[in-house]
Amino acid sequence: MAATQMSSTRCVIWFGNPGAREKVMLAADGWQVRTVLPQQPADIGMRGGDTVVGLIDFRTSSDSELERIGKLTAEHQHMPLFAITPANDGSHATPQHPLLAACRQQFPHPPDLKELLRGLQGLSNEVPRAASDDVLDTLLGESEVMLVMRATLRKYAPVDLPVLITGETGTGKEVAAHALHRLSARGGKPFQAINCGAIPSTLIQSELFGHERGAFTGASSRRLGLFETAHNGSVFLDEIGDLPLDAQTSLLRVLQEGTIERIGSNQPVAVDVRILAATHVDLERAVEEGRFRRDLYYRLNVLRLAMPPLRKRDGDIELLSRQFLRNFRLRHPTRARGYTHEARQAMDRFPWPGNVRELLNRVQRAAITAEGELISSTDLELNSPPDGAQLNKARSRAERETLLSCLQQSQYNISACARLMKVSRVTIYRMCRKHQLELEALR
Repeated sequence: MAATQMSSTRCVIWFGNPGAREKVMLAADGWQVRTVLPQQPADIGMRGGDTVVGLIDFRTSSDSELERIGKLTAEHQHMPLFAITPANDGSHATPQHPLLAACRQQFPHPPDLKELLRGLQGLSNEVPRAASDDVLDTLLGESEVMLVMRATLRKYAPVDLPVLITGETGTGKEVAAHALHRLSARGGKPFQAINCGAIPSTLIQSELFGHERGAFTGASSRRLGLFETAHNGSVFLDEIGDLPLDAQTSLLRVLQEGTIERIGSNQPVAVDVRILAATHVDLERAVEEGRFRRDLYYRLNVLRLAMPPLRKRDGDIELLSRQFLRNFRLRHPTRARGYTHEARQAMDRFPWPGNVRELLNRVQRAAITAEGELISSTDLELNSPPDGAQLNKARSRAERETLLSCLQQSQYNISACARLMKVSRVTIYRMCRKHQLELEALR
């Protein structure tokens, strides 16, 4: 017999002392009422699927009690707040308190219960978006450096020229490439991605430009390369600095002449693609050291988009962590709804060497392991500043666990897993090799 699922409830946490009439009206509309007296110690308990709102009664709460309410609700920033204020008949002064600004709606006493119920009903009917309408929402951030980056990306997107995307590992270079493609006139055409450092040098030419039947041992049929399959669309070359010199020469031909030659053929094939390239290495130094062609560098570096590291994105860590947890809750059952004050402080102090990707992995792991509705610094494994080796180990473990979880959910379908993780199929294959995961053995 199938297990019975626990139904979700709707609960109003009333900070103050509600009257009998208010309790009856709320109960009749399907809301449970929990009274929290601000002068008493209290905790807010929530189950994963519950709709829980806070109602702050400003009529009877003193400044010290409001301060305690503020501290408690600050630990539950995910909980929407409403306010009941003194009557607006001139007999009471309108309260001035920072908590009022945090409330979605204010109801003067005695509250119009029908209006209050409409406000609560509107909240419970809200449906969180599983996917954003705006492609740039995937590059979430309100810091100055992110606002500048997004403005630059919007300028570059419609211009049909190569873009070189720079930045540390984990800053979202592939996400930016997808955004550039989708916001361009080529948005409805193919987008093909490849990690130049993940393909053996003996195979990279075939992957990029294709081969003819019999071109080499094992070439039993003609194979179209990445550039032909992306015709009229965009090609994203991740870690372009790792591209072998012979492949650099062939890539230069694409940029100069708009043609490719399959291995085993000397007939040029015209291709119309926009090239988006990314690197976390210093290409200028690679040019000086002879590891990267100077003429190719100048061809690629027409438009340059710099992705800022997470440690330089003031205020974005909390914004991203909330969004990552919200997205995780849409797909997975979890009690976790927010973060403790200690956890938020720990995230702000942490240097995030793995950048946004590391933050995402830690949040997803913590959402699974957290016992309560608030994720702690222990759940995030941010209790003490670990050394470099520990950081790398923790980051690798989190990435492997996330990959395994997504593979299981997608029944080991690479395309479905890539959509779930919002990365390319190439990235999924690269991660599987990195973590020594054999798909056939897992299935």
